[in-house]
Parts: sequence; C-alpha cells; structure tokens
Amino acid sequence: PRGSKITISVRREGVSRLMDFHLAREVIKIQSVKSKTLEKGYGYVRITQFQDRTGSDLDAALSRLTQENGKLEGLVVDLRNDPGGLLSQAVKVSDTFLDSGLIVYTEGRLDNQKQKYFAHSGGQTEIPLVVIVNGGSASASEIVAGALQDHGRAVVVGTKTFGKGSVQTILPME
Repeated sequence: PRGSKITISVRREGVSRLMDFHLAREVIKIQSVKSKTLEKGYGYVRITQFQDRTGSDLDAALSRLTQENGKLEGLVVDLRNDPGGLLSQAVKVSDTFLDSGLIVYTEGRLDNQKQKYFAHSGGQTEIPLVVIVNGGSASASEIVAGALQDHGRAVVVGTKTFGKGSVQTILPME
C-alpha cells in the first residue's frame, strides 16, 4: 500500500557488500506535457506519454506559450520516445490542431469495436507545426503524428517510428 516502507538490496560490480536502499511506496505522477519558448513566437511542447490529462495539459501549455509570446509563429511538438497511452487523449491532442476530418478509426471483429473519431471545429489551425518522432514513438504518438500529417497540418521529421500504430481494448471475460 501507498506509504508502506520497503528495502531494496542492490549488488554492484566492484562493491563487496550489498547496498540497501530504504524507500516508501508512493503514486508517481508523471508530467505528460512540458513546454517552453524556443525564441520569441516559437514554442516547444514535449508529450512524454498520453495520460488522462494530456489533452487539458496541452491546452494549458499552449495558453502559457501564447501569453508569453503573443501569437505563435510556429510550434514544435516532440513525440520522441513517447510509447503512447490513451487513445482518447491522442484524439484530443490531434483535435487541438485540426478543424475537421477523420483523426483515426478502429476496426475489430465485433461491430462495437468499429469506431471513427473526427476533429471538431475550433482547432488551433493557424499555428504551423513540426512534429518530431523516433523509434521510441509508438501507438498514440504515431496516431497523432499520422493524423496531423494526413491533414497537412504538420511536417513530421525524425526517424522511423516503432510501427505499432495500434489500439488495445480491454474485453471483459466471464
């Protein structure tokens, strides 16, 4: 349980005895969106993984960047080494920069597994985008990069992504 104490013993090469580390268990919240101004008018947003607050955290980061810079002349969206996460948040992030059109669809063996996700009007379509990816970009990050590229909203640069581009669904079993 959270707050309970544990001891981890580690053996290291070149050290003759075990090294003990005393830790307390805790819920670790990872900040999924980080941002900064690169230079006046140009922002940088790093998404480390797609969690339940990624869409709203991105909105907050864009608001901060706009306050600091006024109108953004360009934005770099860094998805390198982003292993993915929640599909709903990948859709929200994509929708942030799109005004219309299909973002992603899912197909499955059952009819209820077939879904289409569309962008809504009101997206920030005036900001030119560059999306950076690499071999550690997978799943939801590939969906975002692909949607933005497909709609002509972003130039995608970097190296070949992991190639997952898939969505997992938990199916209850009796």
